[in-house]
Amino acid sequence: MRESHAVEARPYHHGDLRRALVDAARRILEAEGPTALSLRAVAREAGVSPAAPYHHFKDKAELLDAVASEGWQMLDAAMAKAKAQAETRNKLNALGIAYVCFARDNPALYRVMYDAARDKEALPEDMQDSEDSAYCKVRNTMVELGADPTATIDLELATTAAWCAAHGLAEMAGFKQFDHLKEELGGETAFLQAVFAHLGLFLHVRHD
Repeated sequence: MRESHAVEARPYHHGDLRRALVDAARRILEAEGPTALSLRAVAREAGVSPAAPYHHFKDKAELLDAVASEGWQMLDAAMAKAKAQAETRNKLNALGIAYVCFARDNPALYRVMYDAARDKEALPEDMQDSEDSAYCKVRNTMVELGADPTATIDLELATTAAWCAAHGLAEMAGFKQFDHLKEELGGETAFLQAVFAHLGLFLHVRHD
């Protein structure tokens, strides 16, 4: 049974049923977590018949894949916005901060994104191929800040290292052990900026 603060069901009336089902799945995820998610629960949340989700998803796994795909698109958009708003010298750190904030603001969705990837033993295929992807934004920003685009292996390793740093910080930033640093530095964003600024992996593309 849902807690009193859970989001109310939003009945589906017309239009894109698949979109309505994915939206319903996200609401359930954030309100109750992945264990509460099922095609029947999603149908109820969307206000459609129990059979309706099967027109678009054969099982819960396919629904989670669709939710995860939307999560990656949202992450791409959040990082693109952060990069566009940052000064040139701060763009790489801005991408990292946007990543951590996305994970903080969408914890259940963030977890599903990686769980879905682990089930397939690979991240989404377009993550490294699409120029709009979050991964490519990190790589291209490194090039913009001075990394050698012809050193493909080094560039890929640096991008992977940056991604791992952001992922690790997203996992750890909420721990109370860091509260004193956040207080000392003036808040969570300042703390995140300081952590990224101290990562040696960024030194060769930063402009001090």
